[in-house]
Amino acid sequence: MGEGMAAYLNLFLLLIGVLVIVFILDLFIWKVLRALSVRLARKSRNNFDNFLVANQVPRYVAHVVPLTILLEFVPVIFADFDYAEGIAMKIIKILFVLLILLVFRKFFKSVNEYLKTRPNFKDKPINSYIQVFMIFAWAVGLLTIFAVITDTTVWAFFTALGAASAVILLIFKDSILGFVASIQVTINDMVRIGDWITFEKYGADGDVIEISLATVKVQNFDMTITTIPTYALISDSFKNWRGMQVSGGRRIKRSLIIRQKSIRFLTDEDIEALKKIQLVEAYITNRSEQINSYNESNNINKELLVNGRNMTNFGLFRKYVTNYLQNHSAINKNMTLMVRQLQPTPQGIPLEIYAFSSDKRWENYEYVMADIFDHLLAALPYFFLETFELPVSMEADHSSS
Repeated sequence: MGEGMAAYLNLFLLLIGVLVIVFILDLFIWKVLRALSVRLARKSRNNFDNFLVANQVPRYVAHVVPLTILLEFVPVIFADFDYAEGIAMKIIKILFVLLILLVFRKFFKSVNEYLKTRPNFKDKPINSYIQVFMIFAWAVGLLTIFAVITDTTVWAFFTALGAASAVILLIFKDSILGFVASIQVTINDMVRIGDWITFEKYGADGDVIEISLATVKVQNFDMTITTIPTYALISDSFKNWRGMQVSGGRRIKRSLIIRQKSIRFLTDEDIEALKKIQLVEAYITNRSEQINSYNESNNINKELLVNGRNMTNFGLFRKYVTNYLQNHSAINKNMTLMVRQLQPTPQGIPLEIYAFSSDKRWENYEYVMADIFDHLLAALPYFFLETFELPVSMEADHSSS
């Protein structure tokens, strides 16, 4: 009985002594690492060490040496208690594995936060790669812990997992697809953080705010958040507006539907009246001289306007719109500028404006486009033209039905 009490007393004293030593050593190492961190922070040109300190990486690293020493002292402390020694060894080994995983997690969190401050990496999905590495690290860590508990080797578990690979692939299907997708997205530069994308299938229309292993978060313009699977970026079609944002302008592509019955040849009286419009005055004068010269030299009978060469109100209006856009301060003259007539439809003839607004901001772009079409709609009657709209009777029929 005395020997038993002596053994327990010896165990208690050794345990208290080792724990005190380990605690003091842990505190000392932390003080040293903190002093070194401050010194390095003052000398270093980047602020990566600031992120390490903010995420307590040195504090967790300081635990490694004391925990290793404690592991070495376990056989001495539990020399008379073989069963307790085995349990203590397993507990400390498990704590050691968890500590290593925690150090890795804090370190890569610091890397992620640091790279987000760098212009070259600000729009890259770094978080996806860190998540992949941490999934792998946690898988290895959990297997190691299970191997410690069951007194087997990690390789034995890997061998057993080979037979269950189909189940593992099924469990981690989204992670694997997301990892492959994030690599392809990065290599092909399909999407960056900050890009404006439109993904109709998922109802997304806004800016990409996060690209992770499994999902892409889009903040829509109504401030809602849409979550899209990462692999959908390579399996489905979506629109990325980055090309427009980095270009010199935003495209305006809209049509006026001109009523076909309003299109006609211009008489001499019409031409004289239209010369008062400054944007086409020089064009009308020059064009009239060319047409009259041609008709006179070819003895064209002008009793009917259809004979020979003539100006039409529609053609003159096209020229007016072109000149108007070329003189508009909000239109980028270095990009495509075109006014074209499209194929006639049952409603009329579309006159399409194809140009680029210099201001690419959405609200300003809409204002510029509305300003242009307000003017053109108001200018149409001066050229004896009309736009198509449903007759009042037809509108009433549609509303009643």
